[in-house]
Amino acid sequence: MSSSCNLTSLFASNVFNDSVMRSKLPKNVYMSLKQTIKDGEELDSAIAEVVATAMKDWAIELGATHYCHWFIPLTGSPAEKHDAFLSLISPDEVIMEFSGKNLVKGEADASSFPSGSLRATFEARGYTVWDCTSPAFVKDGTLCIPTVYTSYTGEALDKKAPLLRSMEVVSKQSVRLLRLLGDSKTKRVTPSIGAEQEYFLVDEKYHSQRLDMKFAGKTLFGAMPPKGQEMDDHYYGNLKDRVGKFMAELDVELWKLGITSKTKHNEVAPAQHELAPIYEIASVACDRNHLTMEVMKKVAKRHGLRCLLNEKPFAGINGSGKHNNWSLSTDDGENLFKPGKDIANNKKFLLFSSAVIRAVDMHADLLRFSVASAGNDCRLGGHEAPPTIISIFLGQELTDIFESFVSGSNTNNADHGYLNTGIKTMPNFQLDSSDRNRTSPFAFTGDKFEFRMLGAPTSVASCNIMLNTIVAESLDYICGRLEKANDLDKAIDEVIKDIFAKHKRIIFNGDGYSAEWHKEAAKRGLPLFNDTVDVAPCLTKQENIELLAKYGIFTPVELNSRYEVTLRIYNKTKNIEAKTMVDMAEKQFLPAGMEYAKFLTDSINSAKASGIENICLLENKKVAELSQVLVTIDEKISALKNALQQAYDVPYGHTLERATVYRDKVDIAMSELRKAVDTMEGIIPRKYYPVPTYVELLFGIN
Repeated sequence: MSSSCNLTSLFASNVFNDSVMRSKLPKNVYMSLKQTIKDGEELDSAIAEVVATAMKDWAIELGATHYCHWFIPLTGSPAEKHDAFLSLISPDEVIMEFSGKNLVKGEADASSFPSGSLRATFEARGYTVWDCTSPAFVKDGTLCIPTVYTSYTGEALDKKAPLLRSMEVVSKQSVRLLRLLGDSKTKRVTPSIGAEQEYFLVDEKYHSQRLDMKFAGKTLFGAMPPKGQEMDDHYYGNLKDRVGKFMAELDVELWKLGITSKTKHNEVAPAQHELAPIYEIASVACDRNHLTMEVMKKVAKRHGLRCLLNEKPFAGINGSGKHNNWSLSTDDGENLFKPGKDIANNKKFLLFSSAVIRAVDMHADLLRFSVASAGNDCRLGGHEAPPTIISIFLGQELTDIFESFVSGSNTNNADHGYLNTGIKTMPNFQLDSSDRNRTSPFAFTGDKFEFRMLGAPTSVASCNIMLNTIVAESLDYICGRLEKANDLDKAIDEVIKDIFAKHKRIIFNGDGYSAEWHKEAAKRGLPLFNDTVDVAPCLTKQENIELLAKYGIFTPVELNSRYEVTLRIYNKTKNIEAKTMVDMAEKQFLPAGMEYAKFLTDSINSAKASGIENICLLENKKVAELSQVLVTIDEKISALKNALQQAYDVPYGHTLERATVYRDKVDIAMSELRKAVDTMEGIIPRKYYPVPTYVELLFGIN
């Protein structure tokens, strides 16, 4: 991009956005659709035919020949079925056609996607339904129409429908509280998201030689190279040429799709990078984050690279997360989490913040579940990721203000002072209200809350469904108290005081990585869910079933399906990883070690024949060391096979029991096999090692 003029004309050029609708649709149709999108009004089905025709003509102008209903099933990855704009009017003549019915409704096989037994093989019908609040776009010659995905009987089979439900609920309760505070104008409050995306890039030629990266998206074997990330020289470092060219093309492709790719930089680990967009409405941000991940992979291939989104593709260095920056805004753009200059007297801000504090403390299990996966289990709790204990970082100033409500003191806002660099030519500027805490899983960062526990490939829908819902429940609680009050001002202060006094155990402004915090968290009674197997049963708790049903987010049947799908995906992930390890160990690593052992034996025989005793002693020592490692590898392969069999022996349908075997038996056996193979890597020369090493993978992009 050579100029801002090019960027402004390029941005959203492939999106059926507001400006396109305004120019392509009759005024009455545009206004009706706009009202639905802006205020959440019911969609007028009569306008669908007009919108479909305009959408088709616009897409054809951009070279589209097909359309698809684009949705996010419970796999967590977008799905699409392509149909041509083609209708036969005679044996040798066609026209380009796209009806209102095609726009509004589609069908997909509901038994072939994960459903947690919501759908059986003989119950195959599923519907995709147009989500007009998320703009359609053209991608790879296809008009993509964002939709929700439901079963024939109406249950949500995707991540989008519950997200939209949760947005409605938190809007309703937010507006209810604003009315109590004297706001008579706001009609809608919308959750906004900024999803920072971390990822790795490796050279395609190395990726293609490793079965673990093909099947599991991560390395299952690999010893650390002499240098990792300990020098901190990769973070914010100069972009390598190939990486820079990839990022430049990625920006262009994302901008065409209306994705506000704003920030890009090297992350801490070698070969790791990050992309951050500007905030958007939660449902749109969710769609566009999925698009971002898809486009990243496609563009990487064009540059001879592979984009890795697994949470922990390499052992011994940082994994990749996704930071979910969440806030609530009114329809006139007011951010409800903006403290203002006089925080202590900004009761609106303090009430909404109180709702978050109460929600996170009471429902930490649901938030923890929303980021649970086999991959994220390997990342969370490491030095680069938040601990598995959920807490909130408020910063000292805001904490002090809440403490003042509890104590009854009148704490004035602190003077943050100015940054003084000690350099005369540098301007001094006012400091922010608090430092940043990168060890906190849930941190207030000035005018938003940043939930840092998501793994890189995770759909942001999952955590925002829960976050919107639990905050809505707390707002409902607050409104219930205030609506009964005779003295509203006094009741507001009491609510703020009571919530903080009862739930301040969730506030922690210190080092979340420290062992002391784990001890302190246990004293406070904060729940600890180490992994997916620990936290999944929270969806079967009666209070959580009732909570999510009360606000219409999940029916009990839908909630149970999420429980089953999460555990089944966990089990399948572990099974794929374990079988891949066995295959690589038996067919690649053992033969490689035996080949080197043969070379050493031949060398010993040659040395003996030549009478070189010192060489014989050295080679004998190496053979003995290698032989022991090879025996250990063989033993660990057998142990892993036995552990897998124990998982297979668990009766079908006992998903939690099987997941427990994968965690407690298979995981340990995998770790032991990896340790043995990685030991062998340190013994044999590089030319005998059968796959690219961490040296090539992490430092192979020139």
